[in-house]
Amino acid sequence: MERELRLMKGNEAVAEAAIRAGVDGYFGYPITPQSEILEYLMEANPVETTGMIVLQAESEIAAINMVYGGAGCGKKVMTTSSSPGISLKQEGITYMAGAELPCLIVNVVRGGPGLGTIQPAQSDYFQAVKGGGHGDYHLIVLAPASVQEMADFVDLGFELAFKYRNPVMMLSDGAIGQMMEKVWLSPHKERSKTAPKWATTGKPPTRERNIITSLELDSDNQEKFNQKLLDKYNVIRENEVRFEEFQCDDAEYLFVAYGTSARICQKSVQIARSEGIKVGLLRAITLFPFPSKRISELADKVKLILSVEMSAGQMVEDVLLSVNGKIPVFHYGKMGGVVPTPDEVVTFLKSKIIGG
Repeated sequence: MERELRLMKGNEAVAEAAIRAGVDGYFGYPITPQSEILEYLMEANPVETTGMIVLQAESEIAAINMVYGGAGCGKKVMTTSSSPGISLKQEGITYMAGAELPCLIVNVVRGGPGLGTIQPAQSDYFQAVKGGGHGDYHLIVLAPASVQEMADFVDLGFELAFKYRNPVMMLSDGAIGQMMEKVWLSPHKERSKTAPKWATTGKPPTRERNIITSLELDSDNQEKFNQKLLDKYNVIRENEVRFEEFQCDDAEYLFVAYGTSARICQKSVQIARSEGIKVGLLRAITLFPFPSKRISELADKVKLILSVEMSAGQMVEDVLLSVNGKIPVFHYGKMGGVVPTPDEVVTFLKSKIIGG
């Protein structure tokens, strides 16, 4: 079957991509601005076509624990939510990281803290990238900037999750989740009929039993396991960094952004260059692993870096670490669900930094 072109919301694209990716189970709970994912899957009823289970759990906490159970059996399982709902899932997420279970978690971010607003934001960066639950762990974090990537990152997310036995988070926002764009949908994949060797699917006489747990009462053994995780994260850092550059070859100034902010900055680059200001853009596609090495290299070529985020300033801390004092690093952001305009970004660059 060939790819199919449709006009879809970002949330709808995630749902359709999940069906086509051969996902075994989706467990979720409604919350704005991501409820269309659950609604689309319920209406599609893929259990009748692919056998995919779609279940609205009684709570976000129940949903993530259902994901834990399905992942423990080696199944391709996922959940989606928005900021307060992801906070409720944090206990289950750290358990899955500690048990080395693959899954896909989609966060269509809204403004906070607390219940906040239902408008788009990027203020969950720390929670996603630094490990929002307890203990030393990382999620692999993908940041889509289009409806197309909302679809594409479903399959990519599962590929990385099973490759590294690690939860993957797609960190989107309410703008991309709600906007409509054309999207090319991949052909249907069949659901896997075989389970990974580590999955708890019953003990045959040919092997020892598989145990899925994040509990280890011996401190020395726990430290060895923590080191194993750190070694895995270093391999991920080495092999899975993804980013996109826009007019960086001759840039004297650099925007660093992701998601919706990167879309805005792409227009800001065009506006600034029309006024003779040579600006480039590095769009982070993976937030963990972060493109630190490339940002450090660009810091040797540009005069300053501006981190543009829909938050009070979170990713800017990773930019600062990447630059390591070579050049000035500044932050420009909007909060509470307010989306910056391209002109506002350029005005900030000119008046606050360049002094134009």
